[in-house]
Amino acid sequence: MPPPRPPPPSPPSARASSAPTLARLVPVPSPLGELIELRTGRSSAQVATLAAALLHLVVDGVELAERTPPTRIPSHGHGIVLAPWPNRVRDARWSHDGVIRQLDITDPSRGNAIHGLLRNTAYRVRERTDAAVTLGAVIHPQHGWPFLLDTRVRYALADDGLTVTHGVRNLGTAPAPWAVGTHPYLRVGAAPVEELTLEVRGGHHLELDERLVPVAVREVEPGSGLDLSTPRALGGLDLNVAYQDVATGPEGAAVLTSPDGTRAVLWQDAPFRWLQVFTPRDFPHVADDASETPALAVALEPMTAAPDALNSGEGLAWLEPAQDWQASWGVRLERNE
Repeated sequence: MPPPRPPPPSPPSARASSAPTLARLVPVPSPLGELIELRTGRSSAQVATLAAALLHLVVDGVELAERTPPTRIPSHGHGIVLAPWPNRVRDARWSHDGVIRQLDITDPSRGNAIHGLLRNTAYRVRERTDAAVTLGAVIHPQHGWPFLLDTRVRYALADDGLTVTHGVRNLGTAPAPWAVGTHPYLRVGAAPVEELTLEVRGGHHLELDERLVPVAVREVEPGSGLDLSTPRALGGLDLNVAYQDVATGPEGAAVLTSPDGTRAVLWQDAPFRWLQVFTPRDFPHVADDASETPALAVALEPMTAAPDALNSGEGLAWLEPAQDWQASWGVRLERNE
């Protein structure tokens, strides 16, 4: 007797209707991680857990930062935290205890390491209220970096602005180097960036080579293209320069002013002695309808150390085991009385 025949397979339509779709099984998350909304009665901000990035800031109805949509990572490094060093390390190489340390090359076009080790790291929420959040991330030993650091950043929103406090603790058994920076692209309301004026209160700048690594410290020559001691229109500036020994304290290191006199004041604590100013013309400006258009933008980047500080030592802090470090910067809205 022949064996019984197996039952015929279900038709394709029946199989498809009984199986869940991939979209139902695996929802697509934001590439920015968790999106955290901060609010006061008059202000709002949005922060992402990816790179602890500041995505947007509105103070008393005035936009003070460019916007990053939740569908993509921050363009041009907008709002990300730069730790344990800001800016570049020449050749991604430095020396410690007589040993050459080779970092990963993350600036391939110029052969450098850039913006530290956390720009692709998801921070964790450690504390949170309606108007403030503290995010933390551990920097583990890795290529060219034999240290263990516990880092944190706190965003605290107020009715007149935002205070950002960076902190770190050395979890290792040997002294560890440390520097930090951040990368916000600021604006003042709806006015085109070209129509804003910029003032930077700093008397020195770093001369850079073709790889954007410092080769000398120069005084800012009065009346030169780098002299921003008197406010100048951003539409006429083309900058990618670090200012050294900028003014610290509540009066501010830099001021952006709109045509109606409304001001965004960037202030920095004493350890933030450097300010990088960058004016790209291809930043994707996000309109109210969520469309994006390449436009001029201005990054004002507080830094506690100079570019290539792992080699020069300029501004580099050395933390003993269990030592804690903390410093702040912020943005404040000012209006004409």
